[in-house]
Amino acid sequence: MLLTGAAGFLGRRLLALLLERGFDVAAVFHRRAVDVRHPRLSVVVGDLAEVEIPRADLAIHAAAATDVDACEVDRASCWRSNVLATRRVASRLPTIYISTDYVFPGDRGLYREDDLPGPVNFYGLTKLLGEEAVLARGGWVVRTSGVYGVAGGKKSFPEAVAERLGRGEPVAAVVDQWYSPTYAGHLAEAVAELLEVGDRPQVLHVAGPRLSRLEFAVAVAEALRLPRDLVKPVRMAEVRWAARRPRDSSLDASTARRLLRAPFWDLSAALERFKEEWSTRHASA
Repeated sequence: MLLTGAAGFLGRRLLALLLERGFDVAAVFHRRAVDVRHPRLSVVVGDLAEVEIPRADLAIHAAAATDVDACEVDRASCWRSNVLATRRVASRLPTIYISTDYVFPGDRGLYREDDLPGPVNFYGLTKLLGEEAVLARGGWVVRTSGVYGVAGGKKSFPEAVAERLGRGEPVAAVVDQWYSPTYAGHLAEAVAELLEVGDRPQVLHVAGPRLSRLEFAVAVAEALRLPRDLVKPVRMAEVRWAARRPRDSSLDASTARRLLRAPFWDLSAALERFKEEWSTRHASA
């Protein structure tokens, strides 16, 4: 099994699950490997657009440039990470590709797998082109949204919310933008389950419930017993982003709910797991 993006929110959890379930894993890290040692783990460090891709029966391609504004500004780097690297992986191995709600225009939300994409920013375009490369080779696409967890590197939205509220600082959260925030641990469990599904759907949405950024920030505050009154609403028009955002990119994940056991749709269960991660991280800090 080849796993790319093994240091990310999803990748770290997938790596642990795959090893736990008995897979031999070749894990690709972009800059440096996480400190994991296992007899069934081999490590590759380097740029996926250049590094030699190990032989494997299947690839789970979770690596991506995901900073939406940075992708808009540095398009060459984004193209290299999200298009060229994906084409390279898909041309060599059967691939399960982790994609995004940002392939959709955001004009209505609760998008189904067969709805037409129409990205409104460069990041979304590159992820759509990655999907096309994978599907053209007979691979599979898993679309998700707003993946979060505690990983130790880049902070997810609820981490940033919790840190600011914990310091008694206000948090501005957008009230008129909706998505489907998804806990990385549940997403990893869902992807691992897919490996056991013989006739996988070619495109599958695995995502949490539809929420505005404001609603999610308030839910995080309540779960961690932090002051929710410090969460302040702002509108999309007030935020200065380099890249345009879809207004409502939420995903309909009803097919995955029928197919899989992982409770990726359960916000309460997700925030309970997030709270455990958060508490463990801050207890050891």
